[in-house]
Amino acid sequence: MLDLTYTAPKPKVIQGAKDDWELVIGMEIHAQVSSNAKLFSGASTAVGAEPNSNVSFVDAAMPGMLPVINEFCVEQAVRTGLGLKAAINLRSAFDRKNYFYPDLPQGYQISQLYHPIVGEGEVIVEMGPGVARHVRIERIHLEQDAGKSIHDMDPTQSFVDFNRTGVALMEIVSRPDIRGPEEAAAYVVKLRQILRYLGTCDGNMQNGNLRADVNVSVCRPGQYEKYQATGDFSHLGTRCEIKNMNSMRFIQAAIDYEARRQIAIVEDGGSVTQETRLYDPDKNETRSMRSKEEAHDYRYFPDPDLLPLEIEQAWVDDIAARMPELPDAKKARFMGDFGLTDYDANVLTAELEAASFFEAVALGRDGKQAANWVINELFGRLNKEGLAIGESPVSAGQLGGILDLMQKGEISGKMAKDLFEILWTEGGDPAEVAAAKGMKQVTDMGAIEAAVDAIIAANPDQVEKAKANPKLAGWFVGQVIKASGGKANPAAVNDLVAKKLGM
Repeated sequence: MLDLTYTAPKPKVIQGAKDDWELVIGMEIHAQVSSNAKLFSGASTAVGAEPNSNVSFVDAAMPGMLPVINEFCVEQAVRTGLGLKAAINLRSAFDRKNYFYPDLPQGYQISQLYHPIVGEGEVIVEMGPGVARHVRIERIHLEQDAGKSIHDMDPTQSFVDFNRTGVALMEIVSRPDIRGPEEAAAYVVKLRQILRYLGTCDGNMQNGNLRADVNVSVCRPGQYEKYQATGDFSHLGTRCEIKNMNSMRFIQAAIDYEARRQIAIVEDGGSVTQETRLYDPDKNETRSMRSKEEAHDYRYFPDPDLLPLEIEQAWVDDIAARMPELPDAKKARFMGDFGLTDYDANVLTAELEAASFFEAVALGRDGKQAANWVINELFGRLNKEGLAIGESPVSAGQLGGILDLMQKGEISGKMAKDLFEILWTEGGDPAEVAAAKGMKQVTDMGAIEAAVDAIIAANPDQVEKAKANPKLAGWFVGQVIKASGGKANPAAVNDLVAKKLGM
């Protein structure tokens, strides 16, 4: 098991013109539920369809159409809650969040303000070996996504695509436990990793399937501890929310800019206005979007078309029994079973597909050697070619076959890399390719001994030097391997040279 006795990282301190300030960050992550159908209709959630082709009468808010809950979306929310060690509420309810915008045909969004399906949980965000932030989850609720406004087809008109309307979202709300830009990005990375392991969200930030609203405030040193002791948010300063962030780099840059903007306002004698802001990556600045609304501004009320959602504990227990191995547990097992370092285990468990590939290679073999080959040779080549692990021309079975040949002493490390290159470009069975290409090492001790004797006899001066300085014996090893066309087993040659030179 992983050692969970972590040391908390120090909060980020920003030096203003007059004082030191600390950052306080909370996040609302909107994760699109991995489901073939929408939250309240059977319309498809497929990406890339023609605009307004995946829209049911319910999504378009046609009169008389009633929503029907998608049970699988509920199951995905429960699975996510269990993955975040959160409380599952057996009774939850849906509310209407009322606002008017062109991409919201109903004039309201169905959400869960008062009674969410998932309660308090936790995410452990490692910031280095033995250093981690425990970020508390306040709640996870289900809600509908809105449509998409399109402004670039015709400069004189705006269009609306309702394909996303009604797609199920999980809003994962954290407590203000994040204390710096790097931690914020690491939190999103960890949460995305967990969701992908669970299969509840694909985490595709480019398509908007995972996006973050970042709440930023600043306070003087010591104020956060007062908030922790009292629960009084006034110690944390006025927060501003940066909407719809879908890049780790931009999340960090936006937080840094917004913190410095707030510090400058307060140190100049002003006060920060609670509002929603947008980040402009081209100008590296945030700008005001609208004043921050409170719940009453949306006129929330229970949705009259949906009964309270009641689930059975036995159903939750069944979902829990089918939970996959999650990243932290997999990392701990890899370190224990395969003797991996903390760093290597983190790299290999970052993505589920990569972890599965490594495990297939390492099973029954030297785990450290397998890790080195997967990380350095395979990942290095995939990155160079711009390929995902699922697109690798070399399979886990083929890479394992290379390691088997090395373990048997049939090929050297250099030969293994040459064989990897051939398999990458041409494919084939490693053992058959090695035999066909004449790559297998010479293990005939008689042939190796004859080569050693010949090199020694031809170089008496070098023999005397090697006897005076044993480190020079490597010269003979190199000459023998060269004479064999690189096929002589280096270990066997090394032992024989030492024996012949009396070392």
